[in-house]
Amino acid sequence: MSSDDVLQLFRDSGALLEGHFILTSGLHSTGYLQCAKVLQYPQHAEALGRALGEAVRAAGLEVDVVLSPAMGGLIIGHEVGRALGVRAIFAERQDGTLTLRRGFALQAGERVLIVEDVVTTGKSTVETAVVARAAGGVVVGAASIINRGGGADLGVPYVGLASVSFPTFAADRIPPELRDVPAVKPGSRTPR
Repeated sequence: MSSDDVLQLFRDSGALLEGHFILTSGLHSTGYLQCAKVLQYPQHAEALGRALGEAVRAAGLEVDVVLSPAMGGLIIGHEVGRALGVRAIFAERQDGTLTLRRGFALQAGERVLIVEDVVTTGKSTVETAVVARAAGGVVVGAASIINRGGGADLGVPYVGLASVSFPTFAADRIPPELRDVPAVKPGSRTPR
């Protein structure tokens, strides 16, 4: 699946949004990709998971388990796990801290792939990797449908299906033309 194919799925699903958005990072942007709108269609979720699984294999990453941060990584993490033939688990917030719950655990030395829907700053990926390592896993890489961050340093090999670049602005540096547009917070977490 090419980058253009991925972005066309977003367009077709109404998931490529324009306006004034507050990202989880706290940055403001003129564009947003709402992955949940694409992943609501099982055929799209399966195709994206299969394509991401193929990209992970092509990168030479050997994986025992997929670990995703809730909420955004749940569906695509499950689909990548299915494509790779490995189990897929998730970490979620408890009292503001990302952790393994629901009986999820890692065996010492298990090779972990962190899977997300979108990587922007990489903070969620790095935070999920900390959870994996604390549970005994060895993080072998990270993957996402969309690379929005360009050069975020994740500390492990990274695979993405498509890259996009929307301008982002700190809250105190929003351009005048964007200040007049009501801000929307479409993500699953409170901005930092």
